[in-house]
Amino acid sequence: MTASGHNAPGQFRREEDGLGPREVPAEAYWAIDTLRATENLRAAGRPVRRELVRALAQVKQACARANMEIGSLPADVGHAIESAAGEVAAGALADQFPVDAWQGRAGTSLNMHMNEVLANRALELLGRPQGEYTTVHPLAMVNLHQSTNDVVPSAVRIAVILEVRGLSQVLAELPGACQSGEERFASIAKTGRTELQDAVPITLGAECGAWAEAIGRDRWRVFKCEERLHAINLGGTAIGTGIGAPRSYYFLAAERLRELTGLGLTRAENPVDAAANADALVEVSGILTACASNLGKMANDLRLLNFLGELRLASVQAGSSIMPGNKVNPVLAEVAIQCGIRAQANHTVVAECAGWGTLQLCEFLPLAADAILETTSALHASARGLHRAVVTATADPAACARLLSRSVGLFAAVAARIGYGAAERLTHDWARSGAAEVRLAERLRETAVAAMLDPPAVLAPRRDGPAASGTIP
Repeated sequence: MTASGHNAPGQFRREEDGLGPREVPAEAYWAIDTLRATENLRAAGRPVRRELVRALAQVKQACARANMEIGSLPADVGHAIESAAGEVAAGALADQFPVDAWQGRAGTSLNMHMNEVLANRALELLGRPQGEYTTVHPLAMVNLHQSTNDVVPSAVRIAVILEVRGLSQVLAELPGACQSGEERFASIAKTGRTELQDAVPITLGAECGAWAEAIGRDRWRVFKCEERLHAINLGGTAIGTGIGAPRSYYFLAAERLRELTGLGLTRAENPVDAAANADALVEVSGILTACASNLGKMANDLRLLNFLGELRLASVQAGSSIMPGNKVNPVLAEVAIQCGIRAQANHTVVAECAGWGTLQLCEFLPLAADAILETTSALHASARGLHRAVVTATADPAACARLLSRSVGLFAAVAARIGYGAAERLTHDWARSGAAEVRLAERLRETAVAAMLDPPAVLAPRRDGPAASGTIP
């Protein structure tokens, strides 16, 4: 049999496991366990996320290095496995990982899949044919001193840490964009609204400033939540007791993984707990869900302001297949809202997966990992879209002024000066006279209102002074 690089499509190699023999495509780096997994696992309809594949390859790379150092792997085999794992971690052989994202066995299909790909790539590097597992065996050598239950959870944490870091960087840019809007629109007074009803005046800049504060908190929470994921159970093997692995390997594997990734990984103080419980993922998912809530709130605010005409979102694509003209929908904001909805749903998935674990294992970790990695990806896209929407948005001061001049909120703005009773009487008088035709600013005397609606006055607390007189000045 020739090396895989020389195998033509349509050829097969014969492999055998405990269930019997099968024909595997000769050009495939994966083997019989992966073949069976692709036949059985089709629920998600898409493969394991590449972030998790790459993280697991890093785990395998560290394990090979540790096993060589303690003398458990021959140097030539160990280096071949380590090199193969390094290639996959760098993004190579991406088309060789077809196993479905949602799988049973707590991720054993993914682990076996990785073992087979690395074994056959290592054989190729050694100049040996694929399937010659007496030279490099997927389990006896690639998976040496490992279990699915310690390598997959460790890989999940690495993948989530890296994605959370990327999200934190994107979130760091969005508050700045909102603060820029706060400065650009600081002089534009408008109607504030609560429960979709006119309330008291505010500035458009102040609305942008509130978004900046909320997203700033999200950025800090997301940045800090990485710490919840640093403890790994690598070396704990099946259930955290370390059965089948020498003590020297247990300490060394985690250290080599920390060096390889550059992440602040540590050995779990209680590896049995780390194998059995996934509550750290639930906690991180909760923090991501809070971020999704703020991004969704901001996106919907942008939609409403655009609908009112006070803030104009940039036109990025046509809005209708049937209506000609200038109908343009706020698609960036709508996508951000959908990303938030997905994140909220994924949090339920993560929490349920952790809660349905039994005794010494969280067997639904593959689904939890898929959900939380989808959330980080969605929030990344959401934040990017909102950043673009904010920096390209323009204000319509005339629309803000027009809506403010007809707003009942003006009475609240002057109540402190003329007294609550007088303001209330004016409100009733205005309601009887017809809101559509009456400009409130005229009824409250233009000069007095203008002074009180000056943006600094809108945001500043009322100065101490004598009580209101109860009459219009």
